[in-house]
Parts: sequence; structure tokens; C-alpha cells
Amino acid sequence: MKGDPTTERKDIFQRVTDQIVEAIEAGTETFKLPWRTSGGLPYSPINAVSKRPYRGINIVILWAIAQQRGYTSGTWATFKQWQEMGAQVRKGEKSAHVVFWKFFDRDQPTDNEGETGKAGKIPMAKDYWIFNADQVDGYKKSEEQPVSRAERIENAESFFQALGVAAQPGGNRAYYCHDTDAVYMPAFEAFKEPLFYYSVLSHETTHWTGAPHRLNRDLAGRFHTDSYAMEELVAELGAAFLCSELGLPTDPRQDHAPYIASWLKVLKNDKRAIFTAAAKAQEAVYWMTEQLESALACRKFLNEFTSKHCA
Repeated sequence: MKGDPTTERKDIFQRVTDQIVEAIEAGTETFKLPWRTSGGLPYSPINAVSKRPYRGINIVILWAIAQQRGYTSGTWATFKQWQEMGAQVRKGEKSAHVVFWKFFDRDQPTDNEGETGKAGKIPMAKDYWIFNADQVDGYKKSEEQPVSRAERIENAESFFQALGVAAQPGGNRAYYCHDTDAVYMPAFEAFKEPLFYYSVLSHETTHWTGAPHRLNRDLAGRFHTDSYAMEELVAELGAAFLCSELGLPTDPRQDHAPYIASWLKVLKNDKRAIFTAAAKAQEAVYWMTEQLESALACRKFLNEFTSKHCA
């Protein structure tokens, strides 16, 4: 029935899933998946007015659309927001549908007997429409200076050191080991581009965040026999989100070819799977950022304490 929120939610989930599946299938042969980034410039999609980055599934949606349509900008806004900025969306331009989550109190009956469900918030997915900066006239794009390769290497190295990830020698493999709770990496010199070392380290570190004493990420109850492949998708998205923040490229990994078929199978059978994967990936990046901020705050406190009391 038109206007029924349950139907609307299902339509949003299916539409987004179909869109991501199409983007994955289009890029499978060349490994140009919708979350692949080139690095150099920040590429996390942001809102033109608030300057806030889009998060979770919306990053994946906007990356997929930008790749499909050839947009070079990561700046987006609604039709009204562009007008308020003195810009105008060109006639005939097609909008991008992204997802806005509204939360409602669980105070309505949830079954035929009229029983009320548990107290709490119920998330509801709603559509809204935005346009890329490449689709408008009258908007002056800010000239972003690319961060040098040396700076990106230094920033990435500082990030992982502060996070406490000390990569162990892994021979010719990159992996996270649950038994030792350690990340293993090939030698730095083994990578054809030094920046690729850190993009792979981002992937394995996302796995590392899922340990029981960190985020305790367990997908087995949700995806059963497909949980291993879905954990790889979480790590793939988490690495892409993190790499976009650090200005790192995401190199296509040939060893992930077998996973792509598994991801497509799960996504085609479960319209909410990509939402779960993106949410878990975003959660991992949030957690890493929070740990880093805590470590920096602690370091600042110790430095100030030392200078005051140990001089």
C-alpha cells in the first residue's frame, strides 16, 4: 500500500542492494569495485553546506554513483541547499538517492494481539535526494591541495603506531590471526607502491578491531556459513573508509576474487546485508578513531604532567 512505512523500508533496502550489486558486477572483471579510491585527495563524500561527511551505507552509495557517472567531486547537497548557496542544479540532472535514518520510540503494538514490544528506538530508513557538485552551475569548487606521498606515508605510519598495531612479519601473506591477536604483513619493500602497504594494513586492522576484547564482531549468527565472506566485506569496506580519510589508494587485490562471488550471492539473497556490512565497517573506523583520540589525549596529559611535576 502506498505510504506504508514497512513497504517503503523494503523498497529502500532492495533499491540500494540492487544498485551496489550492479556496481560490483560492473567492476568485477577489472576489480574496480565501487569502494576503490585512488588516494591523494580526501574522497569521503561530504555535504556542501554542513561539511559533514556522509557515513556508512551512504558512502558506498555515493561512491558507486560517482564511479558510474564519472563525477570527480565528493561534494553533495540537496536541490534546496544548492539554491541557498547561489548555485543551480542543471535541468535534466538525475539525483542520487541516499538514506536518512529516523528513530522512533518503540511504543506501538508489534503483533496481532496488541502486545507492545521492548522499550527502545526503532530505526526507519527514509529516502532523500542529493546532487553532486559536478551537476550544478554557479558553485565554485574549493581548490584542495593534494597531500604529498611522503606526508601520506608519515600520517599513515603515525596513525597505526598510535593505534597500537605493530605488524608482524607475515612472509608473502597479509592476515590477522585470532590466536595471537596480531596482524601479519609482508615486508614493506614487497609492495610495488609503499602506499599500498598501508591500504592492506587498513584491511587487516579492520579485522583486528573485531576481536572479542575490542568490538566483539561476530557475524555467524547473522550470516551463518557466509559469515567468513561477510567479515571480509566488512574489512574491505572498513579499509576503504579509512583509506579515504588517510588519503590512501585501495589497490585491487586478486586474492579477493573468490569472495566477490560470495558477496554477490549474499547480497542478492539478503537485501539488508550490505547495510549490515557498511554499518559494521563504519563502527570499526569509529572505534579506531576513538582509540586514537584517547591515546592522543592521554599523551598530552602525560606530557603536561611531566613538564609540570618532573622538571
